[in-house]
Amino acid sequence: MALAPAKSELRAILDHAPWKPDKYEPEDAAAIQALASGRASAAPQRRALKWIIEDASSTYDMSYRPGGPEGDRDTVLAEGRRMVGNQIVKLLKVKIGQLRRAP
Repeated sequence: MALAPAKSELRAILDHAPWKPDKYEPEDAAAIQALASGRASAAPQRRALKWIIEDASSTYDMSYRPGGPEGDRDTVLAEGRRMVGNQIVKLLKVKIGQLRRAP
């Protein structure tokens, strides 16, 4: 069995560029639209939230991007996306009773 040729460094960087639109399927778009309209049942709600957290925000990905000053800019953008995902995950896990008691 032959191994596939390794990606070039440039191709790998471009494949993970934080400014590129994320991949989505028609079901992802339908779930987001149902969520926004307030008519999403449980499964589309979970699908939409999963896409937002894992794909659009890249919450669980490394935000570092190589490449000198351009890599720094890409890293900052990737980290900004991750922050959005982290805020959503935080609110999913926070104890609401403690928020209500906070001064």
